Amino acid sequence: MTATPMPRTMRAITIDRYGGPEVAQLRSDVPVPAPAPGEVLVQVVCAGVNFMDVHTRQGKYRDSRTYPPRAPCTLGMEGAGVVLALGEGVTHLAVGDRVAWCIAWGSYAQYACVPAWQAARIPEAIGFDLAAAAMFQGCTAHYLVHDVARLAPGHSCLVHAGSGSIGQLLIQMAKRLGATVFATASTPPKRAVAAQRGADRTLAYEGFADAVRAATGGRGVDVVFDSLGKATLRESLRAARARGLIVNYGNVSGSVTDFDPIELGEAGSLLLTRPRLADHMTDAATIQRRADAVFWAIAAGHLSVDLAEPCTLDDVQRVHARIEARAQVGKSVVWIDACDALARA
Repeated sequence: MTATPMPRTMRAITIDRYGGPEVAQLRSDVPVPAPAPGEVLVQVVCAGVNFMDVHTRQGKYRDSRTYPPRAPCTLGMEGAGVVLALGEGVTHLAVGDRVAWCIAWGSYAQYACVPAWQAARIPEAIGFDLAAAAMFQGCTAHYLVHDVARLAPGHSCLVHAGSGSIGQLLIQMAKRLGATVFATASTPPKRAVAAQRGADRTLAYEGFADAVRAATGGRGVDVVFDSLGKATLRESLRAARARGLIVNYGNVSGSVTDFDPIELGEAGSLLLTRPRLADHMTDAATIQRRADAVFWAIAAGHLSVDLAEPCTLDDVQRVHARIEARAQVGKSVVWIDACDALARA
């Protein structure tokens, strides 16, 4: 049987300048990349849509030393698909492997070249959509809970944005480890989502620190997971116990630019950390270990991933607008070729 020749061009969402959702353009003339040494060429089946994609489009990483994408580029930093070709030196993956990855850009496209060490094998029990939805947020929640917070039975934590993709996973993982979980969300329906995921108590943002202290006998929680930044960080200090830990892993509401470290002492000798997933996904073994833990928990029914309505490349601008407006509940997954037989496998 003669192999089907690779096309020269592909459909992809690209940006050539920074701006709003309108700068994310669907093109059909993007050259299909060839894998460099150490890379694999993947036929992308599904791409996860993340706030990091929005930030990339807005230009927030243009000066980053950690994240490399600069306009012009193809968007998408999370995906799942099938390995089609191996770059020189790749030995631990094979053509035909089902893989997922994150923090490697270019997944809003029919084909992507991914550093082989960043690609984790997907077990047969996990579909491409779940893999693309769970890789980034799942590995993020995993390192935050296990490596940074080191939650254990008897601990307590506060999860901001409890209905968000990472928030839902943090709640579930924390409960599995025996922690008491408080969660904030902006509306009653979003708080209901956090409760469904296992939060012991859900709170509105207004007055959340007082509510947490009242519920803990004035003590406060051991750990606060704060993805919002400017709107919540100072109040988060009040919600934590003396010598507690504040984990600021995102700045969705804006960066805090006027913070004095003395505030940590005044709040009870608190610890404040600003971790990044990239520093906890530094080698192939670690990435596969975290992915295995997430995928196993999903397959075993211990972890649920809230998927939003499926979308295609034509829907990316609309989905980005919803994420920016904080109107999104659940994780959006782009089916790259919705009618492709591979996507139905």
